[in-house]
Amino acid sequence: MKRRFNRRFLISVCVMTLVIMVAGTPAGCSSKKETVEVVGYPQSFVELAEKVKPSVVNISTTKTVRMPGNPFRHFFGPGRDEQFGDFFGRFFGDVPDRELKQKSLGSGFIIDKDGYIVTNNHVVEGADEIKVKLSDGREFKAKVIGRDRKTDIALIKISSTFENLQALPLGDSDSVLVGQWVLAVGNPFGLGNTVTQGIISATGRVIGAGPYDNFLQTDAPINPGNSGGPLINLKGEAIGICTAIVAGGQGIGFAIPINMAKSMVPQLKEKGKFVRGWIGVSIQTITPEIAQGLGVKETTGALVADVVPDGPAAAAGVTRGDIIISFNGKDIKNISDLSRLVAETPVGKTVSVKVMRSGKEVELRLTVAEMAEDKIIARKGTAEKDLGIVVDEITPRLRSQYGLRDRKGVVIVEVVSGSAADMAGLQPGDVVKEVNRKAIGNIGDYEKAAAKIQKGKPVLLLIKRGDQTMYVTIEVS
Repeated sequence: MKRRFNRRFLISVCVMTLVIMVAGTPAGCSSKKETVEVVGYPQSFVELAEKVKPSVVNISTTKTVRMPGNPFRHFFGPGRDEQFGDFFGRFFGDVPDRELKQKSLGSGFIIDKDGYIVTNNHVVEGADEIKVKLSDGREFKAKVIGRDRKTDIALIKISSTFENLQALPLGDSDSVLVGQWVLAVGNPFGLGNTVTQGIISATGRVIGAGPYDNFLQTDAPINPGNSGGPLINLKGEAIGICTAIVAGGQGIGFAIPINMAKSMVPQLKEKGKFVRGWIGVSIQTITPEIAQGLGVKETTGALVADVVPDGPAAAAGVTRGDIIISFNGKDIKNISDLSRLVAETPVGKTVSVKVMRSGKEVELRLTVAEMAEDKIIARKGTAEKDLGIVVDEITPRLRSQYGLRDRKGVVIVEVVSGSAADMAGLQPGDVVKEVNRKAIGNIGDYEKAAAKIQKGKPVLLLIKRGDQTMYVTIEVS
């Protein structure tokens, strides 16, 4: 009897174990992480794919690009290699510039029934025409309502008559956990209505795309054309915007957290841009060497390297050498955390800021101001506006941000969309070494050279990009 009882007992235990493994956590039993959606491997993603399909759109754009008829005409002129200038002039003749139509593809998703669509800024930037195609085959023209280059988020709207649009619910990217199942939906390589599956590989990734990096990393395949499409959780909610991949990598893609987009959409609708908060400090990463010099054990937080006079931080009592460890109730692990939180804070809001000062924690009250371009970069003159670039001194922070080795010259920190510099292919991180054959060592040299630029005449720039040096000609209209 004893042996028979033990056998029945073991069989019962095995059956119960199998049931638990198949069914996952029973109803009424909560795990440590309440946000976990499904325990176990989903049998199929069919219903989920069908559910989100009508909300995801394909975006095609057309952009006009001007190509010079004689690519050498601006390199040679009076007093400069006239022999070669005449040679190329005879070879090319008076060939006029040509305008070419450049087409590109991307993705997006409908966020409300009024026809508003979220996508990546780089999908629609500089586009002359935008067309949106729904999963049911309907096509509409669209226009840009607002965009933000620094986060690569854009809001567009269908401008034609429309009906029966299905909006995609927006989830909570702050609750996303590593290991959760996700789907990427989009238009890779022009293959519309494509669904790929994977998991969240990491959160809070900083990949050097901009000052507000906070990407979700996923191994769901993301390819050219997926940009702007949604990253979906198992509830059918968008938790991210697919935006980038690692070239040559496999299973390494990145998505902008949807909470970032949710905070920006109202302003993009109303103002066409996103107004960021500003507190008036220069910050830097705390390295082990700096921590040792400051006499602190931790390398977390953001070290205040400078405070803008009369700025919000100065008024609150923040001083150089303070380590900001908390902002508005949220811990600061690194400088990216602080930059992102400050930018997302509404202008005029008063928040609590905790700093470590001489080994002691100090709490301050600070009112966030509006970030303006002249507060980011004080030197933005009319010459720079004509060229379409904003430059700054090569500081340690910018050297780190762009991976620069140069100490002489000025670094381009912004390129105005559709400007002459944009058309010439200049990029943030490029170092300007010469302007019209005049050597540039610092911002003062650049301002003197820029002041001599004349409208209607080409400007010859010597640019250092990585390990390559090249001349670029810009026509100032």
